[in-house]
Amino acid sequence: MLVSAATFGIVGGAVGLVLGLIAYPPTAWFAVFEIGVPAGVLGALLGLAAGSITSRSRRSRGPSV
Repeated sequence: MLVSAATFGIVGGAVGLVLGLIAYPPTAWFAVFEIGVPAGVLGALLGLAAGSITSRSRRSRGPSV
């Protein structure tokens, strides 16, 4: 979950910076947070879902021998 949240957050922040510099350079740093934070939250949710599915599938197979 942490890896996907960090990855999505960094990519979202980079996209926000580029879009902010194109739109209005003096407020470009706000766009980093405006796009990066929601992207990080989305990454956390996707990572949590993937981890839950993996954990559940490992439990359903039974103990490893």
